[in-house]
Amino acid sequence: MSSLAIRKSAPAAGTTPGTAQGPPLRRRISLVPTVTLLAGAIYCLLPVAWVVIASTKSGKELFSTFTFWPGTGFADNLKDLNAYRDGIYWTWMGNSALYAGLGALLSTTVSAISGYALAVYRFKGRETIFNVLLAGVLMPPVILAIPQYLLLAKANMTDSYVSVFLPQILSPYGVYLARIYASAAVPADVVEAGRMDGASEWRIFTRIALPMMVPGLVTVFLFQFVAVWNNFLLPYIMLSDDEKFPITLGLQTLLEQGANTPALYTLVITGAFLAIIPLIALFLVIQRFWSLDLLSGAVKS
Repeated sequence: MSSLAIRKSAPAAGTTPGTAQGPPLRRRISLVPTVTLLAGAIYCLLPVAWVVIASTKSGKELFSTFTFWPGTGFADNLKDLNAYRDGIYWTWMGNSALYAGLGALLSTTVSAISGYALAVYRFKGRETIFNVLLAGVLMPPVILAIPQYLLLAKANMTDSYVSVFLPQILSPYGVYLARIYASAAVPADVVEAGRMDGASEWRIFTRIALPMMVPGLVTVFLFQFVAVWNNFLLPYIMLSDDEKFPITLGLQTLLEQGANTPALYTLVITGAFLAIIPLIALFLVIQRFWSLDLLSGAVKS
């Protein structure tokens, strides 16, 4: 009996006494990040799926059918949206493309120059400037909206396209990303070699450093484009002419009118679905730059 008890209590081969078997436990632990990411993806994509499906429903189907059951009114919704106020929706889309495209381009340019200067040059107060930029990253845009409006109102620049562009040009987060990427991607030896060859500082930046910074700047451009495209508060404060509204503010006006005219709800939902498409397309186009950067890094190494 005693020998049988000893054999039953003996640990399994390949394990130590008092410890659980390793592989099953590791598999269970490795599933936790996967499940967490899957839950986060479902949480983020569920509203998008609802908008896509709801945009296919007519006014009657929207309130009478199952939430995630497709409808038959997408073509009619597009026709009504296109006819609403002589197609003002497309004016709002064009304004958003202008604000986001030009604003992101100017912001990326400023971020590239500023980030490169903070990364390469050594001058008094450099770290102080960088710390101020970090403070700007942590500051919510809501705090700056009213002071920006007051400053532009003093200059008689409100209710204009410029009033939406100017506050978006300087992005503390963009400068921060450009500085970090320039420090990692632009070797000091390459910059010094360009100086020894007699190249000017501007030529070194545009011909040597800028191509090395392209993947990081593409990220800055994408972040800034999405931020400007989705921005609601700044245009809401700055603009009063609905011909200059971006898509976010235009859909808000439609939503407010939908309280008295429920038929406009389908236009709001269809318009929201169409407003997502440019962001998805931009991400798919820009993604190739990240892939090319990873491939080039693998070849160089």
